[in-house]
Amino acid sequence: MITEHYRAPDPDLWQGRADTLPNERFFQVIQFHDLSKEPLDAVENTIVLIGFCCDEGIIRNLGRPGAKYGPDNVRRKLAALPIQRSLHLIDVGNIYCDDGDLESAQSALAELVSHCHQQGFKTVILGGGHEIAWGHFQGLVNHYDGIGIVNFDAHFDLRPLSQEGQGSSGTPFTQIAQLCEEQDKAFNYCCLGIQSSANTRSLFEKAEQLNVNFLKTQEINTQSYAWQCAFIDDFLLSVDAVYLTICLDVFAECFAPGVSAPQSTGLTPWQTLPLLNYLLQSQKVVSIDIAELSPPLDEEEKTTRLAANIVAELLY
Repeated sequence: MITEHYRAPDPDLWQGRADTLPNERFFQVIQFHDLSKEPLDAVENTIVLIGFCCDEGIIRNLGRPGAKYGPDNVRRKLAALPIQRSLHLIDVGNIYCDDGDLESAQSALAELVSHCHQQGFKTVILGGGHEIAWGHFQGLVNHYDGIGIVNFDAHFDLRPLSQEGQGSSGTPFTQIAQLCEEQDKAFNYCCLGIQSSANTRSLFEKAEQLNVNFLKTQEINTQSYAWQCAFIDDFLLSVDAVYLTICLDVFAECFAPGVSAPQSTGLTPWQTLPLLNYLLQSQKVVSIDIAELSPPLDEEEKTTRLAANIVAELLY
């Protein structure tokens, strides 16, 4: 299972206040497992934390690199946050893409995710560019019938592949749609936070062709929370399991400046967190990732703190 792209977890990333009472912050409860030494055995009610340290998809998409540093920076911020319930959380380290071989790194991620779900774990994956979604979905699709995708994102990420057939951070859901077609499975894709200024007319047309369910930022700004929940309910009725993916460029730039493509008119955390929690309450979410955090672009670590707080919220 372990490939050359894997590196073991680093406990030094998980530090916190010395005066904290026992089991009150994440750094006190996190456990570590080096997959290069032994496989991960099934433990009930366990969440496995995986990093995907990769910029290659963003580079291919002509974006601003830096997301490969995202996973470890989220870990540092998450470590010191309070934990509100008993939680069994294991950090198994990172999958790296240092050599430009994105496809092999995505395959390594898929293999690791598949192994975790075969053992009955849930997974939370820290990116990395949104090319994380292609590897992540491949690791899930054979374990869950009727799986659907809920993506919080300013972009559809339905761009065409390159002439050489290569993917990027802009193509993961195109690749997933093709895989679903090849396997005669439904492509159930819901995207929340779409920006008209971030997607071309052809991308809206492709979304329509693929029957993508989506809400624009303007609709989330103007429609009631109850209306938005009803929209989500309609999608949830069509799926048995949910892969939840969050691209941080869904947020307004004042909250998330540290992304490849910041959005001046994106969503606020107060609009997004209630919808994320509503999805979790459905009991259908089996795996989560958070993508596009770029620490070198992050003003005063605003995006890093937001990402860590979202992860902490989703782990409760």
